[in-house]
Amino acid sequence: MSRTVLAGLVGRGPSWLKKIERGERELRSYELLNRLATALGINDLSLLTGAQSPVPVNAAAAGMAPFIPGVRDAVRGHLWAHDTGNDLPVLDVLRGRVAEAWRLWHTSRFQRSEVGALLPGLITDAQRLARSLDGRERREASATLADVYRLTQQATAYACEPELYWIIADRARLASQDADDPLALAGAAWSFANGLRETGYAEEALAAVNEAADVLRPHLEEGTDDLRGMYGALNLHAAITHAREGRDGDAWRHWDEANAVAQRLPKGYAQTWTVFSQGNTDFHAVSVGVDLRTPGAALQRAESIDLKTVPSVERRARVLVEFARAYSQRDDKAGALHFMNRACDASPETVRYTPSARSLVAELATGTRGPLKADAMGLAELVGVPT
Repeated sequence: MSRTVLAGLVGRGPSWLKKIERGERELRSYELLNRLATALGINDLSLLTGAQSPVPVNAAAAGMAPFIPGVRDAVRGHLWAHDTGNDLPVLDVLRGRVAEAWRLWHTSRFQRSEVGALLPGLITDAQRLARSLDGRERREASATLADVYRLTQQATAYACEPELYWIIADRARLASQDADDPLALAGAAWSFANGLRETGYAEEALAAVNEAADVLRPHLEEGTDDLRGMYGALNLHAAITHAREGRDGDAWRHWDEANAVAQRLPKGYAQTWTVFSQGNTDFHAVSVGVDLRTPGAALQRAESIDLKTVPSVERRARVLVEFARAYSQRDDKAGALHFMNRACDASPETVRYTPSARSLVAELATGTRGPLKADAMGLAELVGVPT
């Protein structure tokens, strides 16, 4: 099996696998270990990890969400369907349903389950409508379809097979192209780059977001707040990507650019898809510090953060995970466990489906000693991380 094929089966890039093979990068993710074992046809993780005792492969370790079969069927759809008549969705009504689904994504503690239940119907109706209209109305319907696919991409990340995720990501790009709208295209670049970065294609991810930012930059002065918010989100994406590659100068340069945009936006503003805002920019400063492995600087940034400044439960849970990672880097397991518990209280599903969170939970469960051991094991059981 070639490196490219094996990496693809795991949902990562060949450069990522090459670093694993050469010992240049540690493989700590329980989910990725399980994916590798499944792809290689082995049922004992100790063959990969060198553990002294057998560790059975858990086929459900990647945590495929219950709503995935419905999404899969909706994405496949009926190729020849071209709907007309009274049962065709009304565009304004469909937009309202999509807006409500985004609101639910940002406000629910169980965002994947609740939004996932809505996605099959939204995907089906948005696909039908875009196929059934012409001219300007078709472009507007395509923009709504792209919005649906962006939401679907967020909901299915780490919760479905890689093949389905990439189909959804590509559908979002195609729908954005049909919409012929700069904001939709920039959103597609942001979403697609998420997948590229998380599967080991950092340079390709940077190329995608930088190209989109270059297109938006000349229109910042006369553009809408949403356009400026999208530009800021693209820079935050680049900041995190550079940080994960260890490039501190580039990471903070892009963060500074995003922060300058955030300061120009109205108080209380948050971009719909990315939740870009001043609060979210502050949150990303913590993530940059953690990814650069400078936990002291990250926690110093965290001291001035008000978690209520971003109207997204999912995002707040993720920044609490970042706090936990910072404490873990300082070998403060009590602090890490405290913030992981807070993240789980904020949104159990965010912890369950975020690889960095699951890896840290597994690390705490296996590495904690003394009175905290039971708490760490309980947290692992709560979010479905086998120990």
